[in-house]
Amino acid sequence: MGGYLQPLKSKHPFILNATSNPPEKGLWKVIGASSLGTLIEWYDFYIFGSLATVLASQFFPKENPTAALLSILATFAAGFVVRPFGALVFGRIGDMVGRKYTFLLTLVIMGGSTFAIGLVPGYARIGYAAPILVLVLRLLQGLALGGEYGGAATYVAEHAPTGRRGFYTSWIQTTATLGLFVSLGVILITRQVLDSDPIASIAKFNEWGWRIPFLLSIVLVVVSVYIRMKMEESPLFAKLKREGNTAKNPLKESFARKANLKLVLLALFGAAMGQGVVWYTGQFYAQSFLENVCHVDFAQSRTILIWAILFATPFFVVFGGWSDRVGRKWIMLLGMLLAVFTYRPLFGAMERITSRPFGKDVLDQRESSVMGTDLTLQGQNVIGHNHTFSGWDRDHLHWTNCRVWRPI
Repeated sequence: MGGYLQPLKSKHPFILNATSNPPEKGLWKVIGASSLGTLIEWYDFYIFGSLATVLASQFFPKENPTAALLSILATFAAGFVVRPFGALVFGRIGDMVGRKYTFLLTLVIMGGSTFAIGLVPGYARIGYAAPILVLVLRLLQGLALGGEYGGAATYVAEHAPTGRRGFYTSWIQTTATLGLFVSLGVILITRQVLDSDPIASIAKFNEWGWRIPFLLSIVLVVVSVYIRMKMEESPLFAKLKREGNTAKNPLKESFARKANLKLVLLALFGAAMGQGVVWYTGQFYAQSFLENVCHVDFAQSRTILIWAILFATPFFVVFGGWSDRVGRKWIMLLGMLLAVFTYRPLFGAMERITSRPFGKDVLDQRESSVMGTDLTLQGQNVIGHNHTFSGWDRDHLHWTNCRVWRPI
């Protein structure tokens, strides 16, 4: 759970007290500025994971690809481990200097770290210094995102009118999904434009073009910083500061007081932890599952995920608005229960579908298209992106092994 949870001097700590609703005029500008910056930070955070298979070969020894992939995924996971600490650190800063300048700080740290990853030399040039540098930069990304994401939701909530906070803050929740969407789109486009020959373009991307999405982040950060410089401090926080009602020691008040600690633990283990598993399994692990278990090629797995994201994203706003009417608890429980009962069958179905053999008519069509060349496939290796099929067995040839055929 991240963000600036401000323990107010009231009967119910951590609940936003609003004696009068802030005006809705200009609220969409607040949401837009907050969402853009948070989207960019999620973009920065996710291009690393989206390029895991490529980065593994760049920053770790190539002799053992499996160990390299596991190592890069562990580096990716390190960013998640430090996110709660980022929420604590930047939450404290936000309570001292305000939300606006803390936003700017987290944005600069995230953007700078992402840009720097694009400049780190590979393992072949500097050895184990490469993965160490990447790990440090990844930890900085996690710290920055921990302060940014919850802070943006808090900032919008402090502007939103009573009874509409679920709807308005739900727009911030879409930024994580949209950040993944943008990162996948940039990767797929970059992968295809480096050369007129698609195969050569992919080869160049795997060699050096993967750096472009990382370097591009600096442009996005500059734009977002410019927009956020025009933001004002939230009226609720400004009011609390004028009246001297801000917490003197937010960390102590959050964890040393029994009532506050109970709320923190309920939010962490009763809501945030379960939702995190649902979200990352459905939108991020699914990508790894399609590529590494189902053997769907790089471009197709990302394209499938892009369409899934486009379909799912509007429902953040739908259920956010609904939560204002029926409450948050039952919507969260319903979502987590659906994941418990449907994720295993859905992932199993994806594996079965992608491992199903060709129908005879499809196989005949593909066989004739390949055999139309001057090369004989009998006894040769046929490559399909990252997977190799040796020989020619029309009874056992599987879709997953031959996405695109070309003789070796």
